[in-house]
Order: sequence, then C-alpha cells, then structure tokens
Amino acid sequence: MEPIFAVFTAMAGLVVVLAGAHGLRHTRRIVGSCYFALALVKPPPRGALRPLLAYETLDGRVVEIVSPVVLDAATDSVRLWYDPTDPHDVVIDGYQRRGLDRALIAAGVVLLAIGLGLAAAVLIHAVAG
Repeated sequence: MEPIFAVFTAMAGLVVVLAGAHGLRHTRRIVGSCYFALALVKPPPRGALRPLLAYETLDGRVVEIVSPVVLDAATDSVRLWYDPTDPHDVVIDGYQRRGLDRALIAAGVVLLAIGLGLAAAVLIHAVAG
C-alpha cells in the first residue's frame, strides 16, 4: 500500500467537508440576516437557462440579478433573502441546498475516515514488517 493514497484520500475528504460546511454557513448567514424581498421573475436572457430576478432592497435600490437556480417557467415571483452589504448575494426560499451541503459533509467524513484508516494500515504494515 502506498501512503500517498491515504494522504490524498484524507485531503479530498477534508476539502469536501469544508465545501459543505462553507455552503451551510453561507446559507445560515444570508437567511439569518432577515433581509428578505419578493422578487419578480423575468424571462431568461436569450440563450440562458436561468431567469432574471428583480427586487427592491430595504433602502429602496432596485436590484436585478440572474437567478442562482433554474426556476419553473410558470413562476411569477419568489421570496428571497439577500445580504444587505452585497444585495447580489441571495438565497431563494425553497432552494437553500442544505441537504446537499449536509451530504457533502457526510461524504467528506467518510473519505476522511477511509484516508485515516489507510494511513493506519500503512503504519501498521511498516511497523510489523
């Protein structure tokens, strides 16, 4: 067994755990800001898949962004939370991806455990043999 496989597996697991944790933290921060708006869903620009969202911030600015997710064509409006310091950073109600972020964390923990198990096997093999 090569110790490099153990190192790469553990590092990959750590990266996946951090990606999932970052996604959960980002969603929690935006939704926790309590700045929400009702956004008008406009048709997507020519050749694009995701529609445009137009909404008004608390201070009266009108912001138009490309939706971070693909929405049903029949959707007229969506509720979203936005970051008051960067109104282009939004989380759409119902599309928080918490399940995906938790699955990333779980998969990362499994990879990390496999990497640590491989490292332990390499060490045991080196000591015994």
